[in-house]
Amino acid sequence: MPSTLFDTPYSTLVSDKDDELLGARISEDGQWRFPPTSAVPDKYAICLIQFEDRGFRYHPGVNPFSIARAFVQNVKARKVVSGGSTISMQTVRLMRNEKRTYFEKLIELIWATRLELTNSKNSILALYASHAPMGGNVVGIDAASWRYFGHDAISLSWAEAATLAVLPNAPSLMHFGRNRDALLRKRNRLLERLYDKQIIKETDYQLAVDEPLPDHPHVLPQLSPHLVTQIYLKQPGQHVQTTLSKSLQMQTEEVLSRWNREFSQNGIRNMAALVVDLQSNNVLAYSGNVQFDNKTSGNQVDVIQSLRSTGSILKPFLYCAMLQEGVMLPQELLPDVPININGFAPKNFSLQYDGAAHADEALARSLNVPSVVSLRRYGVPKFHHFLQAIGLSSLKKSAEHYGLSLILGGAEASLWEVANAYGTMARTVNSYTHSQTYPEVEDFTFIASNHKKKHNSASSPLFNAGAAWLTLEALTNLNRPEEIDWQSIPSMQKIAWKTGTSYGFRDAWAVGVTPRYLVAVWTGNASGEGRPGLTGARTSAKVMFDLFNLLPATSWFDTPYNELTEAAICRESGLIQGAYCPESSIDTLLIPHKGVQSNSCGYHKRIHLSQDGQYQVYQQCAGDRGIMPVSWFVLPPSWAWYYQQQNPNYRSLPPFSPECIGGGNGQPMQFIYPYSNATLKLAKQLDGSIGKANFELAHQQPSTVVYWHLDDDYIGETSDVHQMQLSPSKGKHRVTVVDEVGNALGVEFEVE
Repeated sequence: MPSTLFDTPYSTLVSDKDDELLGARISEDGQWRFPPTSAVPDKYAICLIQFEDRGFRYHPGVNPFSIARAFVQNVKARKVVSGGSTISMQTVRLMRNEKRTYFEKLIELIWATRLELTNSKNSILALYASHAPMGGNVVGIDAASWRYFGHDAISLSWAEAATLAVLPNAPSLMHFGRNRDALLRKRNRLLERLYDKQIIKETDYQLAVDEPLPDHPHVLPQLSPHLVTQIYLKQPGQHVQTTLSKSLQMQTEEVLSRWNREFSQNGIRNMAALVVDLQSNNVLAYSGNVQFDNKTSGNQVDVIQSLRSTGSILKPFLYCAMLQEGVMLPQELLPDVPININGFAPKNFSLQYDGAAHADEALARSLNVPSVVSLRRYGVPKFHHFLQAIGLSSLKKSAEHYGLSLILGGAEASLWEVANAYGTMARTVNSYTHSQTYPEVEDFTFIASNHKKKHNSASSPLFNAGAAWLTLEALTNLNRPEEIDWQSIPSMQKIAWKTGTSYGFRDAWAVGVTPRYLVAVWTGNASGEGRPGLTGARTSAKVMFDLFNLLPATSWFDTPYNELTEAAICRESGLIQGAYCPESSIDTLLIPHKGVQSNSCGYHKRIHLSQDGQYQVYQQCAGDRGIMPVSWFVLPPSWAWYYQQQNPNYRSLPPFSPECIGGGNGQPMQFIYPYSNATLKLAKQLDGSIGKANFELAHQQPSTVVYWHLDDDYIGETSDVHQMQLSPSKGKHRVTVVDEVGNALGVEFEVE
């Protein structure tokens, strides 16, 4: 006998972790032929043996009495009315699929005995049940159970088992528009035999014969169709068990469908979501898109695996990398003012500036300018390498290609890779706090039998547990959608989460983690079309929190104390306590070990005031005003100009007393615009005149009078608000400002 008994293509089956069917793809020859089953349900085995071969359990593959009986019946009828074939012989006939002749019957007799010698009776039943024709393009008991009855073969009733047992004898009878009465009579005769032989009770018999035949074919389950397609392309013709939970997958798809109906009113047609158990790293729900059957709006694109602009979703990784290397402290004050770096002028989403913001607050609010300043300080090549190490393999171009825009969405990544990176960060904290060890970096898996893909050894952890924990803590401070005060609601669990929105409102991201679960969501249009209102907070975050509501609540991450150090931190600057930081503004906070090597606070300065506190003075000019040393929180002028608008309690330095004017040091002024060596383009107005540029200056003492000069010409003075609209001619120029006490500042620029 051949080594391969059946050389036929099979359908691709995908099931969940409990082996419940999620979806299937038809075989290459257009048949619904499921991969061979290893066991046959008892009800079907009983029905099949009673109908086809009552001596099956006892004969060696050939039943001479059945052959003799068939021979007599055929002679009397003068035509073939019975074949006398055993189930073993019918299995051989299905294997060979040859034209029926007397010579072929002889081969079947010989092969049937050999089949019996090499296989158990139950194995032969399974071979037959898996390959028997069941009408139309349905082959085998498993496919027939789903197509005709809408459930698996294990759940067959007596009536359903009897129907499938008689069907291969005349598969053309299974037609929903004809021959139903003949099929019903044949089924009921078999059920009556079972009752007569006391195999089934009278109640079971009555219920079975009253059960109607199916009146239409059932559609196979269509859960996680993008994942089913992905498996079909890689492992066609196999039954693949995944790690998914069928019930959670159904709930996830219902949540996505509900939100999709709302978002589609704004022309937002696509959405994807991933739910992962971080303890096992197994995917529990995989929704690559919505409305899989819709072929007009890119709904068949598996967005989980597609490359999309990252927006701000990578910012936590920069924050964590800088913390663990001691380059930045968790609450360090970062500039948030207009900047221009070689023509790159990032702006915050709100188009407003705070002057300065603490690093954890800047991360929680996703401020762009502090992130760009941080990346410039850390180094683009270094961060680019770090992202590749944590699994963002899609960053194939050089660091120079991405530049500083890397942190604002200048790169592309898939939801799968981004979610894996967040998962690695969370698992690092879990593993270290539970066992004081670092885990190997493993990708998520959705195949139950797969070994997880590893891309880093435990000897060189990518994330430091202390820095990762501080990052996750910072990500709990985001304002949730609809301004929910979640901290005041006991039933709402603590979640670390981050959103991202790409340029042009094309991609909306949201990723959230707890110690047990990760949920990642993408919303947008697969075509790349942007839509107003398509932001991470307004779309994906809402979906993400709805998905978290489907999961059991968990506690929060334990603190990895061994990877953190207590340090005295200046509350205003977020830096290590400096020489002039007042004790009242010192907090004891946990920072990574390397953070103790960072700079101390330089924003608190020692100044001398007159006894009434109205003026700055020096020893040699204090006179009758007296002198007293104080600590004063001083920001650079451009920072202070914006910072004071958001923080009314910020106090500018008092002016010098009239007796001490001219004795100060330091520059009290700073240009906000233009930047040094900037290139200005002045658009023409509707009347044909040349447009104007708005020059802006920050002064520590806004009420000070400032005199403005363009090249060698005096052009005016300002007070309180230091702005001047100018229309310079084409070429290079210099603006110089001088305040009333003689401080001077200049900036050069060019007009195109």
